[in-house]
Amino acid sequence: MTEPATIFALSSGPGRAGVAVVRISGPDAGDVADRMVAPRPGNRHAALRRVRDPDTGEALDEALVLWLAGPRTETGEDMLELHLHGSPAVVRAVLDALGRQPGCRLAEAGEFTIRAFRNGKLDLAQVEGFADLIDAETEAQRRQALAQAQGALSKLYEGWRRDLIEASALAEAAIDFSDEGDVVEDAFTRARSVVGRVLPAIAAHLDDGHRGEILREGFRVVLAGPPNAGKSSLLNTLARRDAAIVSDEAGTTRDAIEVRLDLGGIPVILTDTAGIREPVGAIEREGIRRSIAHARGADLVLWLSDSTGPAASPPPEVQERGDNFFRRVATKIDIPGVQPCAGALPVSARTGTGIPELIAAIATRAGERTGDVLSAPAITRARYREQLTGCMNALQTFMHGPSDEHELRAEDLRLAVLSLGRITGRVDVEDVLGEIFGRFCIGK
Repeated sequence: MTEPATIFALSSGPGRAGVAVVRISGPDAGDVADRMVAPRPGNRHAALRRVRDPDTGEALDEALVLWLAGPRTETGEDMLELHLHGSPAVVRAVLDALGRQPGCRLAEAGEFTIRAFRNGKLDLAQVEGFADLIDAETEAQRRQALAQAQGALSKLYEGWRRDLIEASALAEAAIDFSDEGDVVEDAFTRARSVVGRVLPAIAAHLDDGHRGEILREGFRVVLAGPPNAGKSSLLNTLARRDAAIVSDEAGTTRDAIEVRLDLGGIPVILTDTAGIREPVGAIEREGIRRSIAHARGADLVLWLSDSTGPAASPPPEVQERGDNFFRRVATKIDIPGVQPCAGALPVSARTGTGIPELIAAIATRAGERTGDVLSAPAITRARYREQLTGCMNALQTFMHGPSDEHELRAEDLRLAVLSLGRITGRVDVEDVLGEIFGRFCIGK
């Protein structure tokens, strides 16, 4: 196998800055240090060095230099960090010089993290946690992503995986000792005892109302109602900018308009939709179809009614989801003499009356759906949910399938372990073999 290339990249933000950090990782990182910032600092010590172009001897910058010998590094490889003055010219000159060094090349997107994963420094769930941390826009997203990056989900799944490997080893042993009935019965009893502990825990983890995914992707709130109910005006008021066109002409909004809000640290995606009524043309019919589709997929529907007229009823597609998924809102209450319908939250986009109460109601509902992100790790991706569901199904088959079908029951457990391993990237039959040899001394 060929030795991996030494990669380098600007690890801090691009553009002008006080400090720019250039990171080098790979087998030639030490040679780069000796050529460009000699003498090489001691391991895990920072030193002030002059950065030189090895080809010309020209001084490029004065930098704080850190030498980090592998494997106790972020990537598991030798690493060099150059903390440069953050001007674009300095960064460009240093990167150009690095690109001319033997065995060095510019890193590809995410390549430092890929090397950390391949060298066992991170698992897949932690990698995806770091990706979410980079993209986090709100405090709750930051907390959830940081917990995942630090291994909260990984520890939970690896704990279940270890238990299922133990159960799998017992099931495999039952096959090997199939001529000894008491051994087989005892092994399957013990295996089912282990699965009996893990299966309810996975089922409870899956039955979480998608709170982690909602927090990661955003709590979806849809403004729906008849034309001229004040949906676009309310959207602009909540967004604090003119995101949607407001007009007295019915049917102004033809397509959905989205804005993102931060309510109490929870990301909220607010969507203005076309007015729902009997359509008068093909374009309006399509807009209404999309409005109903957005309402069906929302975490909360705010059904708006104009207080100056009779209250409009939500369509069956909204009402059938239950009271937890929609809230009646009476708009234009600033107009003298209007009376909002009973049970509706009265608001005025013009004067701001009721807006704080509406925001609080949305934040409360969003908080109820997402919960405390640090109280228990939550599923954050559809990929995790798919693999956990596959694991649970395999365990249910194991628990309820005929115990005399030894090979099939062992296969059920193998599939369950495989599903959990796919979440973190740990898929290794040697774990099962290790449990077998350690417990039953098979092959001695």
